[in-house]
Amino acid sequence: MGPCRSKLFLGSNSKHCSSNRYASPLRLLQQSERISINNNASQHYSLTDIIAIARERGFSCAAVKADESEVLGVNSRAELAQAETIYQDRMRRAALDRGVSLKDPTTVYFSYDTELASDVTVGPHVVFGPGVRVGTGAAINAFSHIEGATIAAHARIGPFARLRPGAEIGEEVHIGNFVEVKKSVIEEGAKVNHLTYIGDAFIGAKANIGAGTITCNYDGFDKHRTHIGKGASIGSNNSLVAPVTIGDGAYTGSGSVIRKDVERDALALNDAKQKSFPQWAAKFRTRKAK
Repeated sequence: MGPCRSKLFLGSNSKHCSSNRYASPLRLLQQSERISINNNASQHYSLTDIIAIARERGFSCAAVKADESEVLGVNSRAELAQAETIYQDRMRRAALDRGVSLKDPTTVYFSYDTELASDVTVGPHVVFGPGVRVGTGAAINAFSHIEGATIAAHARIGPFARLRPGAEIGEEVHIGNFVEVKKSVIEEGAKVNHLTYIGDAFIGAKANIGAGTITCNYDGFDKHRTHIGKGASIGSNNSLVAPVTIGDGAYTGSGSVIRKDVERDALALNDAKQKSFPQWAAKFRTRKAK
């Protein structure tokens, strides 16, 4: 706490300092007119008078000893940062004591309500925002940011993943690097491994989402849903223009823009033919070299 600035000491020989925190029956405060008079030099209300007033009126008083970190005052941004450091250290120790593995504890940041089950592994530089629950055996890899999300047992998240509010990640789901999930349900065993945005969507069990896929969920006014059935396979670099449904077991070709529903077990793709121009590159380089 630093040097004690309070004039209230617990006896003349005490080395303790008052934290200026008091608990009192409400009726005592309501009856104590002296507390509401700020007739001192600093023009501050003097709550410390409550002790003398209480004793005058027959109340008993007691001091409770506390660690200084429990009653740390916060009057500046620097003191707020100090208090946050103390709190984060407690959360890290509590997680370790519950059987959570933190690979680099000092770089992991928790919210007040973070819930991690036993045998969860958390990599370096992971941030948990409010409203996160993680099931047993899940792995949260480095540099992931998670807020308002539920992660079931044995799922694998990251590295460099972002789970936003409303993300519900099922058992053994893989969310890979540079993947963002918002307000979506991803069922057991599905994989979203690379460079993908999933928003306002449902992804069925065992589905696979190719690299570079995005759900185009916003039309400038409203959000729309994308439904991807179980066992479906979405090709790389797909744009799924919501609202749209991909049936169970269906495939979409790489580079496709999917604007219409795809029926169960069908293949959907954009059939634009590739053109090739022989020696074009060599001629282009020759022109540029002149």
